[in-house]
Amino acid sequence: MEKISRKKIVDILKYSSEVGVKINVKGWVRSKRGNKNINFIALNDGSSILNIQLVVEVEKFSESLLKSITTGACISAIGELVASQGQGQSLEIHVDEIQVYGEADPLTYPLQKKGHSLEFLREIAHLRPRTNTFSAVLRIRHAMAYAIHKYFNDNGFFYMHTPIITGSDCEGAGQMFQVTTLDLTNISKDKLGEVIYDDDFFGKPTSLTVSGQLEGELGALALGAIYTFGPTFRAENSNTPRHLAEFWMIEPEVAFNEIQENMDLAEDFLKYLTQYALDNCSDDIAFLNEMWDKELISRLHFVANNKFVRLSYTDGVAILEDAVRNGHKFEFPVCWGTDLQSEHERYLVETHFNCPVILTDYPKEIKAFYMKLNEDNKTVRAMDVLFPKIGEIIGGSQREDDYEKLKGRIEDMDIPIKDMWWYLDTRRFGSAPHSGFGLGFERLLLFVTGMSNIRDVIPFARTPKNAAF
Repeated sequence: MEKISRKKIVDILKYSSEVGVKINVKGWVRSKRGNKNINFIALNDGSSILNIQLVVEVEKFSESLLKSITTGACISAIGELVASQGQGQSLEIHVDEIQVYGEADPLTYPLQKKGHSLEFLREIAHLRPRTNTFSAVLRIRHAMAYAIHKYFNDNGFFYMHTPIITGSDCEGAGQMFQVTTLDLTNISKDKLGEVIYDDDFFGKPTSLTVSGQLEGELGALALGAIYTFGPTFRAENSNTPRHLAEFWMIEPEVAFNEIQENMDLAEDFLKYLTQYALDNCSDDIAFLNEMWDKELISRLHFVANNKFVRLSYTDGVAILEDAVRNGHKFEFPVCWGTDLQSEHERYLVETHFNCPVILTDYPKEIKAFYMKLNEDNKTVRAMDVLFPKIGEIIGGSQREDDYEKLKGRIEDMDIPIKDMWWYLDTRRFGSAPHSGFGLGFERLLLFVTGMSNIRDVIPFARTPKNAAF
């Protein structure tokens, strides 16, 4: 007997020229309905947001087999692909053979046909990828990861793997997860009460990285243009819908790029990713637009089709202060020298300019040590890209390439020079202007999917007091 190979549902629905032939589909039952003569099974295999309908004549199969096919069960079905006479689908399969791989007890299986809250689904993160919403999010996540690699590869960048374990704090915030092999129940300390790290694996304090940027700069100053794309970690005790303890970052670094070229790269990159999502994830985006965010598609086109406005932090603050004088109320106060909040950023994008915004030239006190000082000695060549609904989606800068100025900034921020000697060396030996930025992958996915909580765009969220699954 000829073996009938499995076909993915996404391919069946894309190419309907095989109508009239026998095919094999495998997947999970989304729903089952019918009567004593015929059953209709909606089957999904994860390849598409769309299901394939199986038409099952009851008399062909045993009662026990049909009873075992419930929502959540995993089955294989062989039958003839035909044009559907019913509403809701163009194709269906008239089933001749069924094999049940795994049953799902309808009394205990938590994903029934009724709707479930996102909060509930976070409690069963091991099963939520089987829902329409999270299968769509995960397919989009894959597509965006591929698009990121494609963009940089096509534009001459080299993919660089930077360390996950580090002895330096890139951001200087100190909110890092420590990595140690010391026995935490019996830690040796010196006379001053300081931990003795001599017997630790690395012989010094080490942590999970908050960024691959510093090492990425070393690559750019040798290869010209590199990017990193990997996991990063922040031990920030925050339970907001915008923060994770473990997340992924994309960080390009480019030698000889100054702040203007850095802004050009960020804008082109974001527009490319947005258009890629529209072109390649249309079914999933249409579902999320209908289910969760009615303005998602229009917002994606808004970014893809509008030139980004560029203005200084100083001018941005002036606009916000003027809005306050004219009666607009912000939850957080705004004045020159303060770090802008999401509500301020979104006002500039959604209300004042009605297009994406790139803010530049921030006060040096609220930005990292590695950003290049402007001639006023008050501001640095920082840039933040602000998006509708999200606020800041990219943060970057031209990096300080002057050895003495960089050393001075490191000392001003009380970062141990002994830990940064290797970074300073690049300013001693063939220093060059260079720039880069960081794009939080999950922030990008919030924008592309329209989801409102960052915990819903990563398979298994790591947040304070939560490291399940």
